[in-house]
Amino acid sequence: MADVISYREAVAEGIAREMRRDPSVVCLGEDIGEAGGVFKTTVGLFKEFGPQRVWDTPISEQAIVGAAMGAAMTGMRPVAEIMFSDFLACCWDYLANEIPKVRYMTGGQVTVPLVVRTANGGGLGFGAQHSQATENWALTVPGLKIAAPATPADVIGMMAAAIRSDDPVVFFEHKGLLASKGTPPPPDHVVELGRAAVVREGADVTLVALASMVPVALKAAELLSGEGIEAEVVDLRCLVPLDVTTVLTSLGRTSRLVTVEENPYQGGWGATLVSVVADEGFDLLDAPVRRVAGDCVPLPFADALEERVIPTVEKVVATVRGLAAY
Repeated sequence: MADVISYREAVAEGIAREMRRDPSVVCLGEDIGEAGGVFKTTVGLFKEFGPQRVWDTPISEQAIVGAAMGAAMTGMRPVAEIMFSDFLACCWDYLANEIPKVRYMTGGQVTVPLVVRTANGGGLGFGAQHSQATENWALTVPGLKIAAPATPADVIGMMAAAIRSDDPVVFFEHKGLLASKGTPPPPDHVVELGRAAVVREGADVTLVALASMVPVALKAAELLSGEGIEAEVVDLRCLVPLDVTTVLTSLGRTSRLVTVEENPYQGGWGATLVSVVADEGFDLLDAPVRRVAGDCVPLPFADALEERVIPTVEKVVATVRGLAAY
C-alpha cells in the first residue's frame, strides 16, 4: 500500500477489507457501483466484488435503508450509503423508529447489523440542504451507534468495527476531510467504537472535538502554544458509545473544558457531553465550561457567510484565551 492514503480512499479501503474478510458484507446506494460514488468513496469496489455485492439503487433513501434493514435482519451485513447526511431526514422513520428498535422489541431474537454511511458537514459552500452536520439528529435516538472519524487511519479502523457491530451504526464521513491525507494503517486495523483519542497533550485546557473540528482544534492549540497556553485535544471519534472517561481524565489534568462542534449550539452534541461532565466531573472544573458551536441558522451558501456560522480556529483561540484568563 502507498505511504499515504486520502480520507476518501480510506473509506473504500475500509469497506473492501471487510468485504474480503466476510462474504455477508454488501454495499448499496446511489451511484456507488461503476461510478465509484459521487464523492469517489467507493472506487474499486464494483470492479473487485461485482454487482452481486455492490448494488446501485434508485434515488430513494427509504428504499436504500429499508432494503438494508431487511438484509440485515436476514443474515447479511449491509453497508448502505445515503449521499448527503441531510437526506437522512428522507428515511428517518426507518432510522429512528424501526432499525434501532428491532433487537429490543424481539427480545434479542433479531439483530440489525447494518451501517448507514453518509457524507456529512459543511465548509464547502454546498448550501443549507447539503451542508448540515447531523450527528446530533442521530444522538436523539437510543439504539444507534454514531461514528465520525477525523483521519484516514480511523476511517479504516472504525469502518471495520462498525461493519462487525451487531447493532446499527451511523457512520459520518466528513466532506471537508475527504481530500486530507494520512498514514495508512496496518492490515487488520480495528478501532473500537467508543474510544476517544488524545491527539495532543497539554496541561491548561481540554478541547474536545469531532470529525472536521479535530484539525480546527489542533490548529488552534498550535497558535495558543505560542501564547504560553498548552491545550490538550481529544478526538471524540464516536458519540455513541460516548467516551466520557477519556474526557474526565483529561479534565483532571487541565481543569478547563471547551467543546468544538459543528452542530448548531441548539441541541449540539457538546450540550450532552457538558451535562455529563457537570454530573460526573464538576469538582474537576476551575472555570466555566465553554462550547464553540455552529450558529443556530440555516447554513449560508456564500463562503464568507458560511465561515461566520461554522466554528473556526480564530473562534476557538478567542474562547480559550478568555477561559485561560478566568
